Amino acid sequence: MLTSGAAPPLDVDAILFDLDGTLADTAGDLAYALNRVLADQGRPAVPVERLRRHASAGARGLLGAGLGLMPDDPGYTPAREAFLRHYESGLTNTTRLFDGVDRVLADIEARGLAWGIVTNKAERYTGPIVLALGLAHRAGTIVCGDTTPHAKPHPAPLLHAAAALRLPPSRCAYIGDDLRDIEAGNAAGMPSLVARWGYLGDGVPPGDWPAAGWLDEPGDLRAWLPDRSD
Repeated sequence: MLTSGAAPPLDVDAILFDLDGTLADTAGDLAYALNRVLADQGRPAVPVERLRRHASAGARGLLGAGLGLMPDDPGYTPAREAFLRHYESGLTNTTRLFDGVDRVLADIEARGLAWGIVTNKAERYTGPIVLALGLAHRAGTIVCGDTTPHAKPHPAPLLHAAAALRLPPSRCAYIGDDLRDIEAGNAAGMPSLVARWGYLGDGVPPGDWPAAGWLDEPGDLRAWLPDRSD
């Protein structure tokens, strides 16, 4: 396992990031949407901290954790529609960049590297969030869950991002907090790093993910960054 202290600089020209659980802490607004669904059904709310690990999986993860509903269950579709309505009404009530993210993005820019966002969140939600976070005009590309026909762990969104930056996939690295992020990066031929400050799911432990390295906090990424500022 390579941590930031043992990291060689990556031979890349761009850094791509997942959104939920990597760049931004969106768990509070996602949990609020779920709890609105629960309230509509006369059920008690679930504390945010019990839901955080499911936040990277979006509606599917939250509905599974809070209602025990899976996509094939009869009540899943109406619950998902209600969840998304509530979520859209409060996309940025509590959503914020994780501590240290803005500084590391500034460092990436200062080193002459490009950066972008690749998320499975649909554009109708991603756009307002990225705008509110002040990232819309800084990111070199923003690829959403409905930008390509396939979502992560399929490599298509990452390949689309590399093409938008006019770079071969191997010249990009991907940072994410979910196993599917690492799988997508590997499938796209990109070195991928685990954002251990994120949500991480409840499946395979992140230390067992097939990543190039692991980051405990956003600032740890600096040890992996080359300098292209010349």
